[in-house]
Amino acid sequence: MGQVTAKINGRTYRFQCPEGQEDRLKLVASYLSEKVDELIAQFGQVGEDRLLAMAAILIADELFDAREAVEKTGQ
Repeated sequence: MGQVTAKINGRTYRFQCPEGQEDRLKLVASYLSEKVDELIAQFGQVGEDRLLAMAAILIADELFDAREAVEKTGQ
């Protein structure tokens, strides 16, 4: 089992992942951290739970947009 440490909003989180997936998890965690930092720049420190929820919603929205784009090109 692989392990990755990521810093998000000044807090350190430790995650486990399948062996060989460490670099991917670091990349994804870094992307999340960037989203949180963008939200902090825009709204300030509105609470960690709220920031993470907002970042999750933004990333889910990006996923929905990507799925719609794939569906349109697949038709």
